[in-house]
Amino acid sequence: MLLPQEIIRRKRDGAVLSRAEIDVFVRGISDGSIGDGQIAALAMAVYFNDMGLDERVALTEAMRDSGQVLDWTSLDLPGPVLDKHSTGGVGDLVSLLLGPMVAACGGFVPMISGRGLGHTGGTVDKLESIPGYQVAPDLTLFRSVVRDAGVAIIGQTAQLAPADKRLYGIRDVTATVESIAMITASILSKKLAAGLDGLVMDIKTGCGAFMPNRDQSMALAQSIVAVGNGAGMKTAALLTDMNEPLAPCAGNAIEIRCAVDYLAGGSRPPRLHEVTLALGAQMLVLGGLATDAAEARAKLLEGLESGRAAERFARMVAALGGPIDLLEQSERLLARADTVVAVPAPRSGFVQACDCRALGLVVVGLGGGRRDPADRIDSAVGLSGFARIGDAVVVGQVLAFVHARGPDDARQASEAVRAAFVIGEDAPAARALIPGYLPQSVEHPQA
Repeated sequence: MLLPQEIIRRKRDGAVLSRAEIDVFVRGISDGSIGDGQIAALAMAVYFNDMGLDERVALTEAMRDSGQVLDWTSLDLPGPVLDKHSTGGVGDLVSLLLGPMVAACGGFVPMISGRGLGHTGGTVDKLESIPGYQVAPDLTLFRSVVRDAGVAIIGQTAQLAPADKRLYGIRDVTATVESIAMITASILSKKLAAGLDGLVMDIKTGCGAFMPNRDQSMALAQSIVAVGNGAGMKTAALLTDMNEPLAPCAGNAIEIRCAVDYLAGGSRPPRLHEVTLALGAQMLVLGGLATDAAEARAKLLEGLESGRAAERFARMVAALGGPIDLLEQSERLLARADTVVAVPAPRSGFVQACDCRALGLVVVGLGGGRRDPADRIDSAVGLSGFARIGDAVVVGQVLAFVHARGPDDARQASEAVRAAFVIGEDAPAARALIPGYLPQSVEHPQA
């Protein structure tokens, strides 16, 4: 009999845990037979002693198997089941665009997304700004929307990887969240439970990222690619820059408007457009829908220009309870803030940097995110019209617009936004938007 305390002791002393030991422990997390204290102890032991690749794969698969694993074969889908996951950022609305674009190219995208965490926005919170949209449908409806629209974006369900929910909650209050081994298992267990054929990870790096340090971001990307492939799911990753917001806006209804505008062909902001195409190209290549990135990008652009991607988005929204005319009536249907205030540049010069994390926290402070898990979100508030790093500005030129509930909130937010931008005499050096790419075949050394 494998005792929990012996498994903890072995990892505490730096031993490599067997698959059987990991299976026993994860079952105990799921059925409640292992207490919070023992889970916290193992999490701390893993935090300090890490896990090798075999352990990480075993942990991920055990957490996947703690709940339901979706099987799409009964639907006889005529294309691969694909997804993308981001580690989160500010103005990152790629999921809203990429799911419909890949669906327009013949993929099927069952995207299970999260809510905002800290300064980062959450796709589920954004979708809840659409009147009537169901972010928690039953699995029967979820499957039918994936089949009929090619894409369904919903929130985490209780049936998929329930061990992760309990383990994450304990990690969150025991200062063990930053373990790359456990982050890998947390992300991939849910993606594997979704029954994917292929996954592309968007690992953010920079001041607005969950992991701002590039070496840490690369280590996480290597771990996810190696473990995903080790568990039988084709996996690749891109490192993308989050030293400034990805889109020129941040906030829930504001980002939905941006997504609608993008899909309908009104405006495609360059940073957002390039990251979306790069991630989508890798999804199509992993799924066998294109032979290389160039062919994949051409297909994605054709899906956009033809209107098929917008049609897939509209079909998904309507099937999940939203309005059938969101694309045509987004200005009327989506909430707007009562107060909109421009933030002027305090001096002339070049935008040399911005505190991306601070901008995300401004949105939270306005009510567009949560300080407490029980907080209600105001979908109308946020920021828009960001000046970009490298822009030449003159005194009084707009750095951003604040969308607030009232003048007092707008005034406080404006001060924080102004402080987040660094304006100097010299233009900053250019930065790579996509500083790293890890293909499916990446090697991952044992820890």
